[in-house]
Amino acid sequence: MSSSTSADVSEGPDRILRPRPRKPVHTQLSHISNLSEPNGALDPNTNGHVTATTSGRSTPVPPDAPQSVKALSSARKQVRAEQRRRLFPTIEFASRVSHFDPNSDYRDFHGFFNLFWIGLAIMAVTTMLRNVKDTGYPMRVQIWSLFTVKLWHLAIADFLMVASTAVALPLQKLFRDAPAGSSLTWAKGGTAIMSIYQVLWLALWIAVPFLFGWTWTAQVFLILHTMVMLMKMHSYAFYNGHLSEAEKRLRDLDDPSTASRAPAYLYPTPENPMGTVATSPRSANGSAQQHQLLEKDHHHESSEESDELAQLREVLARELTSPIGNITYPSNLTWWNYLDFLCCPTLCYEIEYPRTEKIDWQNLLSKIAATFGCIFLLTIISEEFILPALTDASLRLNDTVAPPSPSEILLILSETISWLLFPFMLTFLLVFLVIFEYVLGAFAEITHFADRHFYSDWWNSTDWMEFSREWNVPVYSFLRRHVYSASRPYIGKGNATVITFLISAVGHEIVMGCITKKLRGYGFVCQMMQLPLVVLQRTRWVRGRETFNNVCFWCSMILGLSLICSLYVLV
Repeated sequence: MSSSTSADVSEGPDRILRPRPRKPVHTQLSHISNLSEPNGALDPNTNGHVTATTSGRSTPVPPDAPQSVKALSSARKQVRAEQRRRLFPTIEFASRVSHFDPNSDYRDFHGFFNLFWIGLAIMAVTTMLRNVKDTGYPMRVQIWSLFTVKLWHLAIADFLMVASTAVALPLQKLFRDAPAGSSLTWAKGGTAIMSIYQVLWLALWIAVPFLFGWTWTAQVFLILHTMVMLMKMHSYAFYNGHLSEAEKRLRDLDDPSTASRAPAYLYPTPENPMGTVATSPRSANGSAQQHQLLEKDHHHESSEESDELAQLREVLARELTSPIGNITYPSNLTWWNYLDFLCCPTLCYEIEYPRTEKIDWQNLLSKIAATFGCIFLLTIISEEFILPALTDASLRLNDTVAPPSPSEILLILSETISWLLFPFMLTFLLVFLVIFEYVLGAFAEITHFADRHFYSDWWNSTDWMEFSREWNVPVYSFLRRHVYSASRPYIGKGNATVITFLISAVGHEIVMGCITKKLRGYGFVCQMMQLPLVVLQRTRWVRGRETFNNVCFWCSMILGLSLICSLYVLV
């Protein structure tokens, strides 16, 4: 029986039994017979404290005690000595915490995830039954009909948009082949050429939906895909441009008399937040001893110069090799490598990625089915709960017969926001699942992409900075690598953080402007307000109150989504 107990519970440092982070196999607790002495008294711990499963030592029974007291004492001793099965069912009690307790080690809430989907299925079924009663059809066609409007235009435009990003590959070959000192090298003219192309490219594909009069559903797809391709193209171009300059420096070191010997610079990373001068592990070991020996040698200067060159060559050569070590620049400048990067679920280019051995077809098919299921539920929520509330509010605000007063306008906006709170919360969760769990997971399975860390536990966020790191890991990694780390050496940590948020806010505002065909700046203002909120939540009066901060995060998230939608559509 005691062996089953070790599989059911774990004893923490505070001697409190907690459930293990999985479903227990048995429900019985362990017997405590091993804690008892033959005389019935508990054996205290070596540190003098009693165990957490009982209250302490037995009370001694006087010799002249009544026989009933002696019988009860003897019974207690026997129960503690060996836990025999009683005639009446026994309920075992011990010092334990609940599964939802903050001190619990239990982390498996998969059942609630299943309950979430069951609840959405009930909502969909009841909605379709209501539609059959009202209209004779299970589904409304207000949004479904928009999916097929100018579908071929969208397909052709999306193909051309993706194909036009491939200009980055021949440009990289051109920049690499340019002789050192030429205006076509990446350091001199390449960066400007690629940046100008990206700006013109983005402006073109933002304007296409407006020129052809597409529906908002088509605009949502194209603008989001355009933003993804923009970040992929930028990462591919700027990382390979950096490698082309590193290769030129490595080649120049073949003739040390004319080559630059400036040390290589390591850009800031989460592990190296300040950025440092690169050093070779080989040369770092025993550097003090080597220096003492070199001081005694008459060739000290030449030896030191040789060590610096060897160290710099090693750092540059390591930079040109993939982290896995199978591919070296410029072997990655191929069409297959570029196509593979476009299909991989990441926004940050690397020469090589970790891969899985084979495709899990069951997992892939389940993610494809879940993707269409989420789109189906999103459409139902939009048609049944979001669109009617916005339509009704728009009619009331634009009433020409009896125009609403300012107080009535405020009341209509407040009422609309309240009606949209729950639908937008469901929409937000479904959009998160369809993108980061199902779509990215499906592409990872297709491309054998092994790193599936697309998000962390953002639902436990206590401030917006933490949410930005954990809710969208691919975009966060891109912004940290190509915006924050690239700008911090020049403008400092604080300004780099503001610039990163500023670029992210501009991107979100562009998306909202393309969807609503309005440029209002509501999304931009709301996102930039996250910075002072983060500062407030990290003050000594608020910092550390995780539950309070998490509740504030969720309230601001749900309210903000409804507020921004209402303002863009109605104002």
